[in-house]
Amino acid sequence: MRHYLVIGLWCVCLSALLAACGGRKAETASGGQSVELRYAQRLSMVEFKDYTRVEVQNPWDTARVLQTYLLVDGTKEVPTDLPKGVVVRVPLKKVVTYSAVHASLIDELGVFSGIGGICDLEYSNLDKAHEAVKRGAVVDLGDGLAPNMERMIELMPDGLLISPFENCGHGRVVQLGVPIIECADYMETSALGRAEWMRFYGRLFGVAQRADSLFAAVEKRYMDLKALAQKSAVKPTVLSELKNGTAWYVPGGRSWMSLLYQDAGAHYIFREDQHSGSVPLSFETVFDKGQNADFWLVKYNQAKDKTFQELKQDYAPYAGFKAFKSQTIYGCNTNSIRFYEEIPYHPDLFLKDLIKIFHPELLPEYNSRFFTKLAD
Repeated sequence: MRHYLVIGLWCVCLSALLAACGGRKAETASGGQSVELRYAQRLSMVEFKDYTRVEVQNPWDTARVLQTYLLVDGTKEVPTDLPKGVVVRVPLKKVVTYSAVHASLIDELGVFSGIGGICDLEYSNLDKAHEAVKRGAVVDLGDGLAPNMERMIELMPDGLLISPFENCGHGRVVQLGVPIIECADYMETSALGRAEWMRFYGRLFGVAQRADSLFAAVEKRYMDLKALAQKSAVKPTVLSELKNGTAWYVPGGRSWMSLLYQDAGAHYIFREDQHSGSVPLSFETVFDKGQNADFWLVKYNQAKDKTFQELKQDYAPYAGFKAFKSQTIYGCNTNSIRFYEEIPYHPDLFLKDLIKIFHPELLPEYNSRFFTKLAD
């Protein structure tokens, strides 16, 4: 399903807060100040007097830069001595977002009014976006792979937020001459690394301090939960996802999802894999590796919650897994649960769910937010 593929420290004093959210900056040889990023590996930011330089690393060739952005205050003249890069006048006031993930974050940062258009609205559970489209405040641009170009031209956005894919361009929208923000956060190798990208997006919309503080809070909760999970000596094994057509797409062993399972005190069955994105495997390969996994987590999108009986009807060999026999399969119905919108920038919420599943004794009073055990 395309939208699955496209488709997450409040401190004692102010100085501690600034340190936790990366407020410390180091002088660089070129006279700028590097913004300390604690987890993000695909992103770097350096603040200069008249602009901020942001570099997005190519996720598929880490020796190369995918794009360099020069964020310039929109109320001032563009400096004449800028280095090479895409000039972005900030704060952005009318963007097109191709993902409900980024629309949700923009909303949480308090700048939803900065969204002028949105693609793939049908995959979004963000009520605010649907309501805005209905009243004409936001333009529905249709399919993200082939957006309505006429409506986009009429909109005249000042930025496009698009997730890049290997060996794929951005089609006709390049001709608009509008800055294309390469949202490669999904290719980060840790959950907090992906979440830290909110600090870049905050600078695009003029709410850097708000984004830094939000990330600091997410980081604090995440690290506290990670420490809690380590108290358990039990390390159950976990399998994830479902077969989709002829392939079973699983998170790579170096993906942020794999590391999140680890932080929750579990052993992901493909943790030795070297990929950071999704990996297509045959059913036989997954069965061979995961038939004895203690837990199985699945995500799906349908009107009613999936059951064990329905799962077997979908594909009879599923019944051969230990997790099916022991009824330790937990599902998240993304038709009604805002999983994809929330976890990229709130991995702490997902981590709490995982700990509840793997080590329920550590969170006896907590009710899962995303995943619940499948009914018979």
